[in-house]
Amino acid sequence: MPNKLNKPDSGPKTWLRYTNLGFQMIGTMVVCALGGKYLDKYLEMKFPVFTLVLVLFGVFAALYQVLKDLLKK
Repeated sequence: MPNKLNKPDSGPKTWLRYTNLGFQMIGTMVVCALGGKYLDKYLEMKFPVFTLVLVLFGVFAALYQVLKDLLKK
């Protein structure tokens, strides 16, 4: 009977990896949102165009990072 402790994908290393992916996603989206907000304020835009565009870019960039890390295995 195989021992669960000897599996390479078990233990704290695995959940730390997935926790790190979550923080990367959040960090990417927050940086993009703050950058868009700054650009909208700096350029005195009435509609938050840069915020919307950069948030969407941040979501896709975060998903790309996660998929790249998950498929690297």
